[in-house]
Amino acid sequence: MKPFTYERATSPAAAAAAVAAKPGAKFVAGGTNLLDLMKLQIEAPTHLVDVNRLGLDTIEATPDGGLRVGALVRNTALAADSRVRRDYGVLSRALLSGASGQLRNKATTAGNLLQRTRCPYFYDTNQACNKRKPGSGCAALGGYSRALAVIGTSKDCIATHPSDMAVAMRALDATVETVDGGGRTRTIPIADFHRLPGSTPWIETALTPGEMITAVTLPAPVRGTHIYRKVRDRASYAFATISVAAILPESGTPRFAFGGLAHKPWRVAAAEARLDGGAKAIAAAALAGATPTSQNAYKIPLVERTLAAVLAEGRAA
Repeated sequence: MKPFTYERATSPAAAAAAVAAKPGAKFVAGGTNLLDLMKLQIEAPTHLVDVNRLGLDTIEATPDGGLRVGALVRNTALAADSRVRRDYGVLSRALLSGASGQLRNKATTAGNLLQRTRCPYFYDTNQACNKRKPGSGCAALGGYSRALAVIGTSKDCIATHPSDMAVAMRALDATVETVDGGGRTRTIPIADFHRLPGSTPWIETALTPGEMITAVTLPAPVRGTHIYRKVRDRASYAFATISVAAILPESGTPRFAFGGLAHKPWRVAAAEARLDGGAKAIAAAALAGATPTSQNAYKIPLVERTLAAVLAEGRAA
């Protein structure tokens, strides 16, 4: 473990200012991802700013009928909230499909959005990884890529984003609220929050240095059938090979967001307009331009089969 300094923040703006002022500083809350990366020396923050005592741990109704979820709301609490279970079933189901009960008790809403990839080459410090060490190359391109991305990739990175929660929030059109070191606030649509790798895969979100998530807002609920289907190698405590967050409304256009396919939760509006063509048409539109490797090409037909199961579940609901 490399030495670092530590402080407890007294307000969101003060926390953001502290991180912005010190190169290499990081926020810490649940620590379920950051502390693991520190132990492996993939992350080596010079300073940790503890944000656990900032009161950002409540779920409140918004004037337009939605919910404002504090950045520090634990995953267990969010999944169990009666309003989330009733009105945002896809989110509750996605949260409960992720990690283990112990981790969900510690993991926060903001931390879940910010968790880093589980690509094996990112975690192996003996391998080249542009995300871990910019400019070093991407060993995954010629290596073991069965679990990695098939779309939105680049010559510099084919990692996937690991979050289940983020996929559901993408289907829900959530927004992310932030504050920066100068006390300025802004709202970022979840569609714009995570970035594709391009030539800078180490820049994973739209956040600026020191900018801190304070809440995630869910818009008024969409009535209908909410489904989260996760395909994985074992029944629990495994990341998605692929996942589908589906909202099949009582009227209007359905919504489909996918996990396990890209560097960010994947959603394509053109695919949602293809419901009349069934799973095959939706999958074809969602995966247009996909560039799978020989090892993960199986994900293409798997998306279609998973969508077919989701649509069948929706018809039966």
